Amino acid sequence: MKQIVVIPARMGSKRLKNKPMINLKGKTMIERTFLQCAKAFDKNFIYVATDSKIILNHCKEKKINCILTSKNCLTGTDRVAEVAKKIKADSYINVQGDEPIFNPADIKKLVKISKKHPNKILNGYCKISNKDLYKSINIPKVVFSKSNNLLYMSRSPIPGNKKSIFKNAYRQVCAYVFPRKKLLAFKNNKKSQFENIEDIEILRFLELDFEVRMVKLSKISKSVDTKNDIKNIQELIN
Repeated sequence: MKQIVVIPARMGSKRLKNKPMINLKGKTMIERTFLQCAKAFDKNFIYVATDSKIILNHCKEKKINCILTSKNCLTGTDRVAEVAKKIKADSYINVQGDEPIFNPADIKKLVKISKKHPNKILNGYCKISNKDLYKSINIPKVVFSKSNNLLYMSRSPIPGNKKSIFKNAYRQVCAYVFPRKKLLAFKNNKKSQFENIEDIEILRFLELDFEVRMVKLSKISKSVDTKNDIKNIQELIN
């Protein structure tokens, strides 16, 4: 079973300018994300996917595999799908480019489960620890069935209750495994209704009637979306 890791990265973030190239204690964010993945996966099969020649040249300098994708990609998953058209594999492990302290053990877990379920789309989740995360629009919350199939994902606080208080909830961890055929089907369809409303791309798979199996991962990984996130990440880097 051939698998590769793809790290989508773009310079056009509206919240943080030139996000992948932000310096975090001497290394760029995209380099740190790559190095975390390389602790769990053969670096020869890890690729950064980008529409930026700045990132492309930076990766060449750091001896990181990099593929230049089009500027027309609607989402990071569309960017991964472009890679799938260029590099054939059975499935594609997607780690977001803004995960500089991503837990390598989570990649190993996703690989292990994907080998047992080669035709399943996998996505990570972990428990939410406080009401601020539960209320945050930057944190996609997940609800899933007894068999761990995703029922819905939202930036709104779900599951909700009549008193609007935080009880028990889970958040998405932005790591995925996409079987090739389902990834290409995703690419061949435009943004779906709820994906567009929530700005959560995994919802396109649900709306195409594909099951998404949720996999419990660690709480260590933290994406970087704000200047405050940068400060917090700097404190966590050894």
